[in-house]
Amino acid sequence: MSLHIGLYRPEIPPNTGNIARLCVALGAELHIVGQAAFDLSEKAARRAGLDYWDKVRISQHSSLEDYKAALPSDSDLYLVSIYGSRSYTSVRYKDGDAFLFGSETSGVPEEMKKSWNAERILKIPMEDSSRCLNLSNSVAVISYEAMRQIRSW
Repeated sequence: MSLHIGLYRPEIPPNTGNIARLCVALGAELHIVGQAAFDLSEKAARRAGLDYWDKVRISQHSSLEDYKAALPSDSDLYLVSIYGSRSYTSVRYKDGDAFLFGSETSGVPEEMKKSWNAERILKIPMEDSSRCLNLSNSVAVISYEAMRQIRSW
């Protein structure tokens, strides 16, 4: 098993490339949920992922429902959002858990947030003067915390 990193309609190729490389480093699986705003073979995405692309376990899903169906049955799926009320550090993660990160400019649709279990909407605490972190930084912060707990890193 491993972590599952879901990106909802990613828009910036270098972010996705960085996240792909991170997934290889963590042994995580990358999931693209919905249509990316670019082709994964785009030069900027390839460059950010360096020579790791052939090692990335990557899946594409047309919808959130398809992503959920691809996850192990015992996975807990967390939405990561600046609107979350629960800090990512308050969760006890387990092998096979999954995350969904929204697109860089618009996050996830409002109806998706409203339908999500509030206990599973996580945030990364930050100063009020900051609107948000870069997507690839957010994925790294939360993924490494999960792996620290799972593998005692």
